[in-house]
Amino acid sequence: MVNSFNSRPGILWRQVWGLATLVAAISCSWMAYSLYQPKILQKLEFVELASYLGIFQGLLATFIEPLVGAISDRIQHHLGNRLLIVTVGVTLAGLIFVAISLLLEQNLQGGIRWVIPVLMTLWVIAMISFRGPAIALLMQFAPITELPQANAVLVFVFGLIGAIGPLLNIFLNKIGATTTFLVSAIALLMGAYILRSSTPNRTFNSAILNQDIPATTPLLLLILVFIVGLGAGLEINLLMSIFPRTLQTQLPSIKLEFITSGILLVAAIASVPLGEWTAQIGANKAITLGLGAITGLMGLTLLNDNDILVVGFILAFGISFSLVFVSMIPFALGKVTPHQAGLGTGLYFAGAAGATALVSLLIKEIGITPIAAFLLAEVAFFVIAGCIFVSKKIQLA
Repeated sequence: MVNSFNSRPGILWRQVWGLATLVAAISCSWMAYSLYQPKILQKLEFVELASYLGIFQGLLATFIEPLVGAISDRIQHHLGNRLLIVTVGVTLAGLIFVAISLLLEQNLQGGIRWVIPVLMTLWVIAMISFRGPAIALLMQFAPITELPQANAVLVFVFGLIGAIGPLLNIFLNKIGATTTFLVSAIALLMGAYILRSSTPNRTFNSAILNQDIPATTPLLLLILVFIVGLGAGLEINLLMSIFPRTLQTQLPSIKLEFITSGILLVAAIASVPLGEWTAQIGANKAITLGLGAITGLMGLTLLNDNDILVVGFILAFGISFSLVFVSMIPFALGKVTPHQAGLGTGLYFAGAAGATALVSLLIKEIGITPIAAFLLAEVAFFVIAGCIFVSKKIQLA
């Protein structure tokens, strides 16, 4: 497996795997937060807040992601890398997790209970503050043409962590919220340490040095990156929120969580060959094909009445999911100059965060049927395809 990833010598693999370690810690921490956030808020009698806090935090990310991305670009320019903002963000997130774990041991009453949701929101902000800048480090670790292969490592780790989610949740439930948050804080700090130790103070891939490139990206391109992130986020959220349940009704013998895990496991495994393929065909084509395939598969799922085909849909959704995730960061970074890599990833993640909040709000307020989800995904795909076409024209001009 490692040899498959290491097939492209132009990539700084030690640094990429260091970043993958941090991505694993981030994924586990978000999983722990998602598991315990509603439980803790309900225990504190914030029942209504529990359902809306996640939506608010998603909208918050829409504004914070581009800001911290732009700040990380300035830090990159002055210090040679983005590790300072990553280190500060990880440290704050770890400390807040520790504070929450200690407060959970207390019997909070009255107005003091509000400390917990405030700290939770601050934790989300801290996590947002370093996620985009950390991913933007890929621009330093690989030439633009080989970013998909480097990003495949991150997709592999992300998909694998997500696939073992049900087992991990069982373990986290057993050890309790206090211990879970302490362990998550330690994992984040260890992930940041491994990344830092594998990345010298000034790490640049020679392929991006001494290039005659503009210092700024056209505003329209930046807007298009955000819209593509929003559209892709809509499709992915609709896929993972609605269609595993649809497949489960067609094959009741499979538990819902196993369908979701199956999609993520297939995505992790498929990331290896898809990273190579995306590097060959380009991120523009790959993300368009991936999102188009997801949309088409949604429609076919609605027409399906054969339980045997459910396994095929799980495989197909997993491959399409992987293709989108392998190509999305190379797509975003390929639309901006290396000097604005943080802003590029920030805008893409901002769009995706806004989509997550929007889908959550729609599900809560009006509900989304599988047919409505398919139609919304279809609209999103055509908008994305148009944006990608326009962005290519701008870059060729």
